[in-house]
Amino acid sequence: MSFKSLCFMTGIAVSVALLAALPAAAAEKVSVRLKWLAQAQFAGFYVAKAKGFYEQGGLDLTINPGGPNLNVETLVASGNDTFGLAGGTETVLLAREKGLPLVCIGVTVQKTPFTYVTYKDSGITKVKDFAGKKVATWFTGTQYTLYSMLASAGLKQSDLTIVPQSGSMAPFIEKQFDVAAATYYNELNTLKEQGLGDKLTLIQPDDYGVVVQQDTVLVSEKYRNEKPAQVQAFLDATVKGWKYALQNKKEAIDIIMAAAPSLNRAHQEAMLDEFEKLVKAGRGSSDGILVIDLPTVEKMQAQLIGYQALKAPADLSKAYDPSFWAKVPAVDKKF
Repeated sequence: MSFKSLCFMTGIAVSVALLAALPAAAAEKVSVRLKWLAQAQFAGFYVAKAKGFYEQGGLDLTINPGGPNLNVETLVASGNDTFGLAGGTETVLLAREKGLPLVCIGVTVQKTPFTYVTYKDSGITKVKDFAGKKVATWFTGTQYTLYSMLASAGLKQSDLTIVPQSGSMAPFIEKQFDVAAATYYNELNTLKEQGLGDKLTLIQPDDYGVVVQQDTVLVSEKYRNEKPAQVQAFLDATVKGWKYALQNKKEAIDIIMAAAPSLNRAHQEAMLDEFEKLVKAGRGSSDGILVIDLPTVEKMQAQLIGYQALKAPADLSKAYDPSFWAKVPAVDKKF
């Protein structure tokens, strides 16, 4: 080998060694704040993290649980959390009205995920029958669904006694009030587990033209504008995680149980089964996971304005940004 060739080969070896010594691009540290503690309702996030989907997108994600004293919208707007899983349509619109610079980039639940329950022996079969009764609801946005149902039935809020509802169904089981709110995937399953399933009447918001998309994925305007690639990576991974979770339920529940070992597995399995129906409802099945249904948002906004929960219409082009969802690969978001 000539001296010139030797120098050339040596140069290549040195270059390769230098490249190998360079650190890999550091993953972007981000967080998502959930609306409650770990459970199957949030399987998509936990599965995406466990399967490495966020990591593949260049994200180092921390999943932060929610709780009764934590406000997802405030935490995301302030930058304490990068992303958030908040309540429904009313949460997004009211946050914008308060001046919080939040943007919804995806919606997990495509139909109203809760119903109002009463005992068959109460004689209550429709919203009109709420007059003069004690009705419990969560004041986490769910109350606006109740208000919309009342308005649809021609009742005033003052026509009944509306009381705050805790996380436990014990007061309803003990008949401390006449009507209570219950999600299909959690509290209703709890009542069924208590053997009360055939003793209940369900009064469903959808029957009164009240459709509320829930579990909205939020990001701040600032982060969206400054780091759109990371926002896209987050949504891509989350959608992929949800599809994997729903197609591999046993593994998904294994992952949830690893995150929160004290949970009841049978209850979590039932929760995921019911939650799947909500994710696939409406355009969730035809268009794909986490689709934003703006016509439904517009209808809910009109209802909120109708009884003055909102002062004025929000600029939906600022409150919702479906452009990231549109770029999620179809193979990942469609069933």
